[in-house]
Amino acid sequence: MIYVFHLLDKPDAAALRQRVRPKHKAYLAAVADRIAFAGPLTHDDGVTMIGSLLAIDFDSRDAAYAWLAGEPFTRAGLYASTEIHAFVNLWPQRA
Repeated sequence: MIYVFHLLDKPDAAALRQRVRPKHKAYLAAVADRIAFAGPLTHDDGVTMIGSLLAIDFDSRDAAYAWLAGEPFTRAGLYASTEIHAFVNLWPQRA
């Protein structure tokens, strides 16, 4: 099942995000074959990062929560809020 992670940063956390980002990207690389899509949420300027949106295949919700608990941004305390939802992809990717 694909789980969507909607993760919003704490205010004024840009420096923390940039410092931890290489570890975050390496952590994602370990599950790259199961990622449906992933990327930063941004302000309307398309540059200023304010969170993350990830869609990753996991065997269970518990596995998704366990993965998030070990995620470097989570461990660094970057996120103000986290949500995980089951997701059914009904449309093929075009972009």
